[in-house]
Amino acid sequence: MTYCVALKLNAGLVFASDSRTNAGVDQIACFKKMRIFERAGDRVIVVLSSGNLSITQNAINLLEQHGQYQERRNIWNVASMFDVAQLLGETLREVRDHDGAFLAQNNIDSSANFIVGGQISGEAMRLFLVYAEGNFIEAGDETPFFQIGETKYGKPIIDRVIHSDTALSDAVKCVLVSFDSTMRSNLSVGLPIDVACYLQSSLGLDFKQHITQDDPYFSQISRRWSDGLKGVFASLPNPDWLNRIDNSAHFPGTE
Repeated sequence: MTYCVALKLNAGLVFASDSRTNAGVDQIACFKKMRIFERAGDRVIVVLSSGNLSITQNAINLLEQHGQYQERRNIWNVASMFDVAQLLGETLREVRDHDGAFLAQNNIDSSANFIVGGQISGEAMRLFLVYAEGNFIEAGDETPFFQIGETKYGKPIIDRVIHSDTALSDAVKCVLVSFDSTMRSNLSVGLPIDVACYLQSSLGLDFKQHITQDDPYFSQISRRWSDGLKGVFASLPNPDWLNRIDNSAHFPGTE
């Protein structure tokens, strides 16, 4: 399992992915889940992946391979991010059609999901979620983020904090707290974390960070978030009905 999240904000885009892959408790390895396609001044495209590792790797490799042939429609010559999402969906179908039946013979799930976002010169930033079947949806103002993989533990903080006009620095901070919450509850998600930020209309990737176990900032926010939650919880009032129960309860042997 893995965890990836991407945000589409007025100021730009934020992408983050963990690196843990496991096939059981004794088969844990690290593989990057973020792939960047960048041609300065023309396009910046970031792809995040989750699901069957061989399927996602083969789909990305095939996407790159197709990009070497200028006579065909590919990631480097299409005119819109919608076209990029279509290409990725078609490539995912191609790989699953080729390998899926063989994996199914051994009860191996061939499903995979992608988040793809970025900007191509001449159009606005866009962000898409590509499903295992190859179809996709686009992020909007009402839902400015997508998650794939182990999503449930990191979603509450994003739901509470993120909206379209959130500053990029706050968005990165929120995303890292989301990862910290996920890693505390699920061992299949873990460091390193790759983070990338893209500023609106820059047509160049502005920030990339590879966060490891020794990263001082991640360690600091993990500790302070945990301490802060404990402090807020301790400050919450008890429900009135519980106080009445506590005061009136009779416990044997206390007379």
